[in-house]
This record gives sequence, C-alpha cells and structure tokens, in this order.
Amino acid sequence: MKRPEPVHIVKGRRDAALRALVDAVPYIAFLGIAFDRRGDEITAILPFRDDLIGNPMLPALHGGATAAFMEVAAIIDLSFQMLWEDIESGTLDASALTPATMPRLPRTIDFTVDYLRAGLPRDAYARARVNRSGRRYASVHVEAWQDNRARPFAQATGHFLMPSREPPAE
Repeated sequence: MKRPEPVHIVKGRRDAALRALVDAVPYIAFLGIAFDRRGDEITAILPFRDDLIGNPMLPALHGGATAAFMEVAAIIDLSFQMLWEDIESGTLDASALTPATMPRLPRTIDFTVDYLRAGLPRDAYARARVNRSGRRYASVHVEAWQDNRARPFAQATGHFLMPSREPPAE
C-alpha cells in the first residue's frame, strides 16, 4: 500500500497551482486581488484602494471594480476546480505551469451582478460556489461581503464556456 504524501507536499502543490493560475492573468495584479486557499475553498480578497471608489460623495466602491472582482473570483475558482484532480493525484507539476503551458481559462458567456448595498471604502471578500460544471458549460454563484459574510453587498451569477481538456492542436 502506498503511503500518503506528507501534508506540506500536498499543500505546496495546491498553493503553487493557485499561484500559477493567478499569475497567468495580469488583470488580477492590476486590481490587486489576492486569494486565500483553505483546502479546495478559495476566498478572493480585494484590498481597499482610493482609486476603486466610484462615487466619492458616499464614498462607495465602483460597480465595475466590484463586478470585475466577482468575475475573477468565479473564473479562478472554476479553473482551480478543473485542475483539482490532477493537483491531488500529483499528475500536475504546478512548478511547470507557465502562461504558455497553462490550461485555457473558462470564458464568460454572461455575468449578472445584483448590487445589494454600497460597497464601503474597505477590503472586500468574495467566494464562488459552482452550481453546475460539465464538459462544456458551468454555472457559478458568487457573493461579495466586507465586514460580515452574512451581509453581502453584491452577489452574481455567471455562466461560463469551459475549455477543452485536450491540449491545443499544433
């Protein structure tokens, strides 16, 4: 019987795969989004910056920044789940993932945001939940909150075209 891998090896592989996914999307760095991974659950974090304010009179986070943040959270969560089996089995060498070798990301079909209240000038968090994921299509629900997860300031539903798992033809 094969002995299980040490926890630090598995954690390192999961973290490296998430880091490779995030590094492959320059827009994530532009927005300053970070990710906190616990097992297979990922929380996106949008640190507050003054340039994210859309209405300085309130002040409130810009709706476009909120929507982009939530869409990025959905795409990264979907992509991470897509790679999960390979990460866990050890067949994916996360250190070999580069922008050139990275699997293609899901493509947005539509993304609908419900703004429930103004986003305040502070850090925001988002977590995606995949409602359905098949070979070609996925449906994701995302909630964004600030101080209290039970009081989201925005929620969204997105539909995505899933990339083929086959390597691209040359």
